[in-house]
This record gives sequence, C-alpha cells and structure tokens, in this order.
Amino acid sequence: MYHNNSNFFFLPNFHHFTMKLYIVALISTTTLLWLTTLVSTVASTQAPFSCDSTNPQTKSLKFCQTQLPISVRAQDVVSRLTLDEKIAQLVNSAPAVPRLGIPAYEWWSESLHGVGSAGKGIFFNGSIVGATSFPQVILTAATFDENLWYRIGQVIGMEARAVYNAGQAVGMTFWAPNINIFRDPRWGRGQETPGEDPIMTGKYAIRYVRGVQGDSFNGGQLKKGALQASACCKHFTAYDLDQWKNLDRFSFNAIVTPQDLVDTFQPPFQDCIQKAQASGIMCSYNSVNGIPSCANYNLLTKTARQQWGFHGYITSDCDAVQVMHDNHKYGKTPEDSVAFALKSGMDVDCGDYLKKYTKSAITQKKISEVHIDRALHNLFAIRMRLGLFNGNPQKQIFGNISPSVVCAPQHQELALEAARNGIVLLKNSGKLLPLSKVKTNSLAVIGPNADNAYVLRGNYDGPPCIYVEILKALEGYVKVQYHQGCNAVNCTSAYIDQAVNIARNADYVVLVMGLDQGQEREQFDRDDLVLPGQQENLINSVAKAAKKPVILVLLSGGPVDVTFAKNNPKIGSILWAGYPGEAGGIALAQIIFGEHNPGGKLPVTWYPQSFVKIPMTDMRMRPDPKTGYPGRTYRFYKGPKVYEFGYGLSYTTYSYEFNSATPNTIQLNQLSTSKTVEGSGSIRYTSVDEIGSDNCEKAKFSAHVSVRNSGEMDGKHPVLLFLKNDKAQYGSPIKQLVGFQSVRLKAGENSQLVFEISPCEHLSSANEDGLRMIEEGSRYLVVGDAEHPINIVI
Repeated sequence: MYHNNSNFFFLPNFHHFTMKLYIVALISTTTLLWLTTLVSTVASTQAPFSCDSTNPQTKSLKFCQTQLPISVRAQDVVSRLTLDEKIAQLVNSAPAVPRLGIPAYEWWSESLHGVGSAGKGIFFNGSIVGATSFPQVILTAATFDENLWYRIGQVIGMEARAVYNAGQAVGMTFWAPNINIFRDPRWGRGQETPGEDPIMTGKYAIRYVRGVQGDSFNGGQLKKGALQASACCKHFTAYDLDQWKNLDRFSFNAIVTPQDLVDTFQPPFQDCIQKAQASGIMCSYNSVNGIPSCANYNLLTKTARQQWGFHGYITSDCDAVQVMHDNHKYGKTPEDSVAFALKSGMDVDCGDYLKKYTKSAITQKKISEVHIDRALHNLFAIRMRLGLFNGNPQKQIFGNISPSVVCAPQHQELALEAARNGIVLLKNSGKLLPLSKVKTNSLAVIGPNADNAYVLRGNYDGPPCIYVEILKALEGYVKVQYHQGCNAVNCTSAYIDQAVNIARNADYVVLVMGLDQGQEREQFDRDDLVLPGQQENLINSVAKAAKKPVILVLLSGGPVDVTFAKNNPKIGSILWAGYPGEAGGIALAQIIFGEHNPGGKLPVTWYPQSFVKIPMTDMRMRPDPKTGYPGRTYRFYKGPKVYEFGYGLSYTTYSYEFNSATPNTIQLNQLSTSKTVEGSGSIRYTSVDEIGSDNCEKAKFSAHVSVRNSGEMDGKHPVLLFLKNDKAQYGSPIKQLVGFQSVRLKAGENSQLVFEISPCEHLSSANEDGLRMIEEGSRYLVVGDAEHPINIVI
C-alpha cells in the first residue's frame, strides 16, 4: 500500500486478513519510498511554470496577462516565436523557450484507468510512487453506472493534478479515454474500451472526460475554461485492428460505409466533443476509405471542428505521421506527409517527423507558416487552460490539490467498488455461490492467474497503491491449497495430476484461468476465442475429480468461448472479472464468500470460436444474407452466441414492469413530411434532419419502469432498456440500447425508474447514404423479460 503521509488506513467492509495484507504492503512500499526519496531530485523542485510574477523579463508580456481572453494570449505567444522555435513545439516533447520563460512541456501522458506510467509526462520517482489503479475499462463498463464512471474520472483528474503539484509531471494532457467500438472479439485493445455499443461508449466518454477535466456531472461549464487535467478521446476513427495475421494497424485501410460510420464509429466521438467538451482528440494510424486519419481534412477539420464545434488540440498517435509516409505510402516525400497532416488540422506529432521535415516542407512551399501558427495557437491555448501560463500553479484554481490525495482511502474504496460492481456472474447452477465462510473448511485454488497481482492491472497501467493477489485475498477467509495448474497463462504445459490431487481433497475448488497481456494487448490481436493451450483440459479434469461443482474465474479483456464450461454440470459457477485493478483480488473474494452481490452485465457479445472464420478486416456491421456474413455486435449479429450483450446474473432475482405512463403511440407525422421506401414491402420514413433539432426536442418521451428485487439479498442492479425491432429493414438494428440506470435495492424493495427517450437519437438508424431516418411501424421497449409495444406514426 502507498499513502503519501504514510498513515495506515482500513477500508470499510474489508476482511480482517485484508488488513494484514495492507500492513505488509505498507512496510515494503515505505522502504521503497525511502529509497526513491534518496535518489530523487524531482520531488524537491518546484514544478516549472510560465509567467513568473517575480521575473521582470516576462511578467509584462501580453500572453501573461490573465485578464485577457486565452485566444488573444495564445496568438501573442505564437507571434513571439521564431520559425525554428515554432517547429520545435510541434512534437510531443516540446522544448523550453528560455528567452520567454516558457518551460519544456510533454504532451504524452496516460490515464486510461488511473494515472499511468506509459507516457513521458509523469514520473513515479519522488514522494509519489503509485496512484489509484482502477479496473481496466471493459470491466468498469460492465457496471453500467454513469455516476461511477464520473467519480473515477474525478479521482484520476485530481490525482493527475496532485502529481503535477508535487513536481513529478511535465505535462497535464492525458491521452484517454479509448472510445473505439469493440467491433471484433479478437482485438487486443478491446480491453481498453467501454464495449461494443455506441450510445454506451458515448456516455462513458462524457462522464470520464468531465470528471478528469473538472466539469460538473450535471453538465455545468468548466470554470472559465480552466482544466484540472486535459482528456483526449482516441483513436479517431474506425480503429480496431492492431496485428492480425500479416496485417498491422500501420498499414490497414478500413473500408467503412457511410451507414456504419454514422451510426457506429462516429457517435462516441461526437458525444466526446459536443457533450463532454473534451480538450483533445487523437487521430489514428489506420486509413479510412483510402485516406490516413491524420491526413483527413474532412474528418479532422470539416467534421470535428466545423460540424461538431471542436475547440481543442489534435494529436497524432505516436509516429502516425511517419507511418503515413512509410506504410500507407501517402505522399511521395516526408514533406508531403507533413503537409497533409498540418493542412488536415492536426496540431502535434507524437514523434519527431514534424521536427525533421516541417522546415523543408515550408522551403518547398508545400505548406506556409500560417499552418504552423494555427496548430500552435491550439496547443498554447490548452496549456493556458491548464493554468500553466498563469504564474505559480500552486496559487491557481487547482493549486490546492495536495499530493496527499493520491491513493487516498476514499479513492481506493472507489477502486474496490468499481471492481465489485463490474464483475459478472455468468453461471450459478444450484446456487453454488456464494460459499459459506462457516461451512467451507478447505478451498483448492488452481490456475496461473491466481497468484499474480500484475495480471489484475491490464494495459496502460501505472504502479498501483496496493498489491493483493486473488490467492492471498481468498486465504483470508479459509484454509487454502494452491497449485498454478499450468506453466503460464498460455498453458503450453499443464500439471493435471497435481491439480487433480489437490482438488480431490478440498471442500470446494476455485479455478482462476483466462488470458493476460501475453494473449491480448496493443499490437497483438488473438487468432482464437478459446482458452489458450491446455487450460480447457485442465479445467475439465479438475472439475471431474472435485467433490462438488467447481467455480471458474476468468480474467480477460475480450470474450472467450467457454461453451464447454457453460454446458458442463460439474462447473457450477463462472465469474468474469476482466482485469479488475488493484482491488480486484479483494473484490473477487468478497463476491465468492457472499460479502457482495454481483451485478455486472457484459458490455460485449461473447461469440463462439467459429466466429474467427470472419476476417478482422471486414468492417461491415450489418449482416449480408447472400454471403452468409453474420454481422457484428448485438445490434446486427445474426449467429450463435455464448453469452449476450447485457447478460449477467445475481445472487438475487429482479422483476420488471412497464408503467402505464409509458406511451403506446409516438406521433411524428406533424413534425415533418414523410417519404416511402419501396422494397419487398413499402415503408414510410422521415429524416431526422428534416424534423430539425427543435422538433426532436419536442418529440422526446418518457418510459416508466418498475424494478423489484424479488429475492432475498440486497444488490446493486443495472437496468438496461432496449428497443427491439422484430421486422428490421433497410439496415435497422435488430436491437438497440436506448438507456441504462444503476439502482441499489434491498431484498423485496421496489423502485420506479424513468428513462428519457429521444426518437431522433434512439428510434432512428442510418440509411446507406449515412442519413439518419426514422421508420414508421411497431417496435418494443424491452427490459429483461418485460416488453412494451410502441407504434411510430409518420
């Protein structure tokens, strides 16, 4: 455990053994803290800043006058730079400009699920040696809890600013969240995303970004544009392939229809810009329909800036400008690629390509200094919004955030809450779980992921506040015998005989299996959806030998085909735990022994192994009956599933009922003119653009849902509201998530929920030309097994 003032704390509801683990962690981390303090010079130095009021050379400069608009100040600082100084500022590691009192700045920092160490702007080598490590995003998404997402963003933004205030940061621009759609289950980076649904992903972006940047949950404006930290939505756009067979992300050209672009890939980014007011976006490595994203003027300028009103900075993914030339062969010379990037609207290059070739591009008249000034205006405006040109940052709006907040008890409690509420119970035959602490005398724990704290973290992580393996957390409840079962997670060798002998002698068996970063990660996509190596053989052998049905715990970011376990009666319970972060081991132990009631829901479809026949390169979302292409994600996929999107069990049961206040007929015929599509059966429709924003607002209605906890255990429960279309035509989704809320209910308690539904957003779909249309006819609102018919009149 790490806490800045070295005070031990005890989180509520933690088991007594957990406290012992924390004490051990405290001792070891305190030793590390002492050692790092001896060698660290960073922590003792004041964080660098511009516009020092004690410096007579700079305090009178126009860009230091905080009463002036940021646009005026940014223009002034750019005007004072020489051409060479300007070019040097176009890369992520921007050097200092001593004559103007401007310190060096690093644009690349990471904070996907906690302040991370993957970038170059954060250092854990001073008084702060770790930060709160939340579950990997895919598991946090499984909570379907917008308020939780916002609170996590708040903590990340606060801890990021605290690290800066401690003098251990040279940047406050964080390249997160990843809001690409988890389109293909093999994608190694799917773990970083909120899942496969565009509406849900957009809502995640809104809550996370507002939390990090310091906005209010109810949509209030940032204080005079000030940023607690800067969030950056990535990767813009249609990026969801890393390294598959002989194709990599650096040369992939994603062929995307206007229909799929409008209703699947772009909505999260539009929400990120318009509703979250993100201060940054990142253009991706891949090309979209033949044009590299970082060279796409229509994407970066016309769509993001002009159509959606983006007022921030645009960064390349690292070396994406070089990739544009070397891999995509877009432009004959390096100068061509530099020109494409700057003219498209990109502002900063993560890499050094712009540093090397921008001046020669100007000499060759491929670009002018105007393009550089535009980019620098955006960059310096962000640094000013962060308060880095306002004098001593400790005297500014976020200067009072103390380094002591990093790893604060309430932050670690939130990490535990997120892990507990995200873990998904996939199977629980005969109510095997929860186990009784009193009646369980011995427990066999088997599997390569059981005694490994690092696997809990996922990728883009930072050093966490605590380290508690799943094995050690379980040891706090009952007597445990452990065997790793496999040589590693890839399980090229399985120690079946030893594992079976341990299993035979235990009251219950917990198998901790699944994947790790060796199986799925950035630049590495999976070829298969089954468990690696001999894991399945090991699981079946242990289950067969055990006295009672076994408990299978799966760690993974992407879906796994565990049909064998789903159908095996000797495997009584299955828990999916994603990569649950620093408190994941504790959360799992609490669920297994009934101290917490699981309520997570899958944010992605779990496909069978046969899905791998479909090329990852096929970007189409909708099925093609002529060729047998089944489509992708729960919205369009027509094929067998292992588990559905939104699936998840509980230790209690819930029932649902639509209230009579929910309307049966939605009248749109007076808001716009209708047209008719001729086909196998003619259908009337209207265009969302034709209805107009004012009428779209007027057309909103409410769905009233009664939810009852009809079981015997209290629980937190995500309620998912879908729109179902039994006669989907012209590319309409079969099913579409239109809203979700998380509600906490005691046993026997009832709650009334109200969902606001916008026909223009929730009842529409894109046609082949990428225009959003609403079809006339019948639909169903669906919650669980409750349905409510609605009829749309156009």
